[in-house]
Amino acid sequence: MATLILHPGKEKSVLRRHPWLFSGAVAQLDGRARPGDTVDVVSSDGRPLARAAWSPASQIRARIWSFDSDENIDHAFFKRRVAVAVARRAALPELAGQQGLRLIHAESDGLPGVIADRYGDTVVVQLTTAGADKWRAAIADSLLKATGCARIYERSDVEVRSLEGLESVTGWLHGTAPADELVIAENGVRMTVDFVGGHKTGFYLDQRENRRRVAELAADRRVLNCFCYTAGFSLQALAGGAREVVSMDSSGPALEIARRNLALNPQLDAARATWIEADVFAELRSLRAAGERYDLIILDPPKFANTAAHAERAARAYKDINVQALHLLAPGGLLMTYSCSGGVSPDLFQKIVAGAALDARRTARIVQRLQGAADHPVDLAFPEGEYLKGLLLQVD
Repeated sequence: MATLILHPGKEKSVLRRHPWLFSGAVAQLDGRARPGDTVDVVSSDGRPLARAAWSPASQIRARIWSFDSDENIDHAFFKRRVAVAVARRAALPELAGQQGLRLIHAESDGLPGVIADRYGDTVVVQLTTAGADKWRAAIADSLLKATGCARIYERSDVEVRSLEGLESVTGWLHGTAPADELVIAENGVRMTVDFVGGHKTGFYLDQRENRRRVAELAADRRVLNCFCYTAGFSLQALAGGAREVVSMDSSGPALEIARRNLALNPQLDAARATWIEADVFAELRSLRAAGERYDLIILDPPKFANTAAHAERAARAYKDINVQALHLLAPGGLLMTYSCSGGVSPDLFQKIVAGAALDARRTARIVQRLQGAADHPVDLAFPEGEYLKGLLLQVD
């Protein structure tokens, strides 16, 4: 096993149990290691610190598997880590009986680069790092043993793999495609899961509790859902008794799936649903010019900033849509606004939204801070894991 030797003082992050080691922290690699191989991490004076996966193509040169420098990184290691992650969810009452559930949340479950989501008896995995890629077979086998699921599909087709020198990989790791379209029930609403071609692993599981909150707030309100994708928020608003739900997205195929999702739920009043295929930035301005007003607006845009380096550009985009939404709210209305950009911190996001309220000349108060669901935990030593942040505002 090769040894990764750190520059003096660079062991501090490891001692704080942060799992990433950047290229600037690495003094040298003593020995040979291929991408994904396990290396011993030691301080400049040779003190053992951890065991990590080596990734020479990435600026994050190593991701720590274990802070126990004596722990073997082998099949048994992944079996233990996966079993613990699954048991962690089983111990939370609010996750009991969920048909859609995140089983492994990467670094926050001690498995950097590993995402695993369960939809009924199908598990979808996404492996984003060289280390995770190397241990594909062990991870899949461990998931089968821990869940008893019938099939595992891999969706390792995200752009971040290119930063690790990895190509996209998709396909069945175990089992074959289900005979019928994959459908899950969430908070009493049926939704399709496009695990082959949809965003992420097929569904935005992180917004589960926030969608439930929309159902609680929607009664007799006129609702506008921006960047609606396949209408998770929209259908929950209808289930909550919204007077009207207007859903907009720039993707025609996503809106087609949204309409199919509505049809899966005959208990919902389809006459109260309106669909708009348009650029959201432009359409918000058109709605404002037309004098439209809404009682509840949901802004859940795509990621505008992958890293802090893109935060300034992202801030302009977030401010723009929030200004327009604030103009469209009726007095006493509610704005549910989100950022899923890892490069935008919760503090920065609040400042952006505050600036938007100032520009819109609206007084807004935070009713609730919003975050990912309980199956998306954030390790205290890894604040980067808190990518989803949101605010529920009441606007005068």
